[in-house]
Amino acid sequence: MNVFEAVVEPRRRQILDELRGGERVVSDLVDALGVAQPSVSQHLRTLRTAGLVDVRPEGRLRWYRLRPAPLAELDAWLLPYREAWADTFDALADHLDSLPADAPEEHP
Repeated sequence: MNVFEAVVEPRRRQILDELRGGERVVSDLVDALGVAQPSVSQHLRTLRTAGLVDVRPEGRLRWYRLRPAPLAELDAWLLPYREAWADTFDALADHLDSLPADAPEEHP
């Protein structure tokens, strides 16, 4: 499984969001997401396969942490789209700046 396939599923993105704050055990993730433990474990397995999380065993607990490096591939893919959005927003800002300050607001 690659990074793109892993992050397409909303629950897996939620897990990644939770792990941004630091290491978590499965029970923490179960509580945060409000889903059953087997489901969280399956998503964690998928995220591990994609290289997005690491696990650190400590006694009976398994601590999961985010591995942000693989997200660089996703970030690189998104870069041209961010640039296009920035160009669009810059054009909008230029247009709004060119409007007279005393122009009445138009409502649809």
